Amino acid sequence: MATNPAACLPEWDVSPVRSLADAARELRHREYIVGLLEYRRQEHDIEELRAFLRHHSGLQWLGIFEARDLERDVCRELIVEHFYDYHTAPADPGRLSHALGHAHGWALLQQRQHAARDGDTETPLVGSCEAMQRLHAQIERVSKVPAPVLIWGESGSGKELTAQSIHTRSPRGGGPFVAVNCGAISPTLIHSELFGYERGAFTGATQGKAGLIESADGGTLFLDEIGDLPKELQANLLRFLQEQTICRLGSTRQIRVDVRVVAASHVQLQDAVVTGTFREDLYYRLAVLPLTVPSLRERRDDLIALAEHFFDVYAAEKAPGLRGFSDRAFAAILEHDWPGNVRELINRVRRAMVMADGRLIAPEDMGLAHSIAIQPPAALDDTRMRSERSALRDCLDRSGQNVSRAARELGVSRTTMYRLLDKHGMRAGTELH
Repeated sequence: MATNPAACLPEWDVSPVRSLADAARELRHREYIVGLLEYRRQEHDIEELRAFLRHHSGLQWLGIFEARDLERDVCRELIVEHFYDYHTAPADPGRLSHALGHAHGWALLQQRQHAARDGDTETPLVGSCEAMQRLHAQIERVSKVPAPVLIWGESGSGKELTAQSIHTRSPRGGGPFVAVNCGAISPTLIHSELFGYERGAFTGATQGKAGLIESADGGTLFLDEIGDLPKELQANLLRFLQEQTICRLGSTRQIRVDVRVVAASHVQLQDAVVTGTFREDLYYRLAVLPLTVPSLRERRDDLIALAEHFFDVYAAEKAPGLRGFSDRAFAAILEHDWPGNVRELINRVRRAMVMADGRLIAPEDMGLAHSIAIQPPAALDDTRMRSERSALRDCLDRSGQNVSRAARELGVSRTTMYRLLDKHGMRAGTELH
């Protein structure tokens, strides 16, 4: 946004504002993807401007600066950190319109790529590789029936997200989802936490309290790391699964509870049954509908999409000026074995977003310098080609296969549009002259 950009940009839908406060109000009430800012030293406090741009980093920003201001280190740093492009005042209207077109097209391509990654709004699980497609199909089936589900997967692979997806898609989606980590509650407290207690049941019980099972009434109870449940409580849980009733600690009254149980474990419960640490009858009661969450090693095709998804999710934590991942970082991500699965990927991405010094995350920022190969794997190029081809196809579909309209929407020339279509072996049906 500039002081008066409409006069020199008649072909653009422009909303002029005169101050950062006005710009902030406008951005709260209407969505924009490109911003144009005319910097004036006497009107703009540089730190206030830096904070404003950091808060609105989702836009592609273009700037107009006086030549004398470009000599100042603080202005050059500001441009490098926050601007897609800049122009020297007075800006040439033709060059400025052309730059806005490129910024607009780039923003649209980014929007469509993000929408393609996040298109499944009913589930928090991100990924479209073959292994994840199987898991999504299984979730769709088991969510429709009320039987217990047993989820197996390595630590950090997304078992709780899988349970949440089952709950959200089920008829119980409007009810509570109560997650319990059976290994994180003290063995001396887990009975009262799960089943609740009455007043006077033990020292300090000054009033009764509903347990976690009771609080999940009408919804889903997720028992994570069910293998850590003490053996004596396994019998109580089995009784609840059989009778759908509980008895609070210190009471003899049976309370009927309508709850679907989804359990998860990172250890094979069949082995725990053999060693005698897990009841066989409880195992078979829980494992009516077994699911397996694939490890990140089995999801190579999802790695880039997942890394970019978490970059978007934790964008508020990123270092100023950070724009994304370098090719070397993508190559290192594809080479790494990910023993900590998705949880490890999240941690490495978040650390890199805070610690990175440049505009792009490097393998060193993620602690993956040892993983990088000499050349980026072909899978990286394939992923980019698929994303670009998908964006072009969507744009052509919206324009009715009209190349001129599609080119205008993307902010590129017809020549560039034809070059992109030729690159991907695509054709459009109509043209305007």
